[in-house]
Amino acid sequence: MKELVELLKIRKMTIASCESLTAGLFTSRIAEVPGASAVLLGGIVTYATSVKEGLVHVDRAIVETHGVISDACAKAMAENTRSLLGADLCVSFSGNAGPACMEGKPAGCVYGALAFEGGCRTYHFQIDHASRNEVRERVVAAMRDQIIAFLKEERETDNG
Repeated sequence: MKELVELLKIRKMTIASCESLTAGLFTSRIAEVPGASAVLLGGIVTYATSVKEGLVHVDRAIVETHGVISDACAKAMAENTRSLLGADLCVSFSGNAGPACMEGKPAGCVYGALAFEGGCRTYHFQIDHASRNEVRERVVAAMRDQIIAFLKEERETDNG
């Protein structure tokens, strides 16, 4: 997470999170880095569907049509939380850490999203043969890497 925090500082950008299956793990990992307060605005844990709908305003139609384990839900979580917290970037996580199938999706199925000014990218991860906590740890690391790649790509676009 140190590289992510440093890139955000260089870019003078803030980050927030909306986490379901990761239950605040992403935000906690950022907070472990000295100086994180310069970039981390906060995080919202929306483990229950009612909290996704009530607190971060995920449209019930998204939940009914796509389920909470979906790119559409992750996208709404990231975009709405970015707006609520006023962050430059907002990452979200929604998925099934296991052990059983949920919404027809296998254990280890995770959707993440990264909302930014002018857009949102969604990501799908399938993490097999892992415990619940391994799924959570791996998806946090995978999204960290995606955000770092996004920031480096944006930097190249700015310079090019």
